[in-house]
Amino acid sequence: MRRILVVFALTALVMLFIFNSADWYARNAALPRYCDNPTQSVEIVREILTSGTPGEGKKRRPYIVAAKLIFLVPQEEAEPVDAYMIRLRQRISQACGVEF
Repeated sequence: MRRILVVFALTALVMLFIFNSADWYARNAALPRYCDNPTQSVEIVREILTSGTPGEGKKRRPYIVAAKLIFLVPQEEAEPVDAYMIRLRQRISQACGVEF
């Protein structure tokens, strides 16, 4: 029984470390990359979420980069797109230290 508790505690510590590291990376490395042109990225995210065929006939790279925002700041369950866009702008503003 004691071994099971040790394994459980170690697993919990490793998972806690991984989640904290991912959050640190998102705040300090990944989100600041969007500070150059946050408006464009947010508008592309809106297009990705609302359009059936986002970026059709356009360059793919900006859409791939903007899609990473959806991973870094996921949309909550049943959250309206407009509310998500406001929350996304706030999160980018916090990371960049500017209001846009």
